[in-house]
Amino acid sequence: MDHHQSGFGQKLCQHVRELESEVDAEQRRGADAVKGVRKYERRVKELSYQTEEDKKNINRLQDLVDKLQLKVKAYKRQSEEAEELANTHLSKLRKVQHELEEAEERADIAESQVNKLRAKSRDAGKAKEE
Repeated sequence: MDHHQSGFGQKLCQHVRELESEVDAEQRRGADAVKGVRKYERRVKELSYQTEEDKKNINRLQDLVDKLQLKVKAYKRQSEEAEELANTHLSKLRKVQHELEEAEERADIAESQVNKLRAKSRDAGKAKEE
């Protein structure tokens, strides 16, 4: 029986060693799984932080876009006002140019009439002398 018991004992010891080995392997797998979970938790935190930073940047950029759009509208309005003013000035300039041309024509006519009157007056003076 001793031999039988020692064989059984050896088998039992071997089985215990196998079970211990399996337990060790399971513990390693469990530890690896915990490490993996922690790694993924860190990654999730990093991505969450990055997402928040991206949201902040997007909000800042949107504010900038809004401000720039307001500036563009203001510049466009100023440009339209300046164009209206330029058109008004151009219209006034054309009117003044036209009035100047008419005045020059009248001055030319008046000068021509004065010259004719002078010529007549000279001719009349010569006729009296004769």
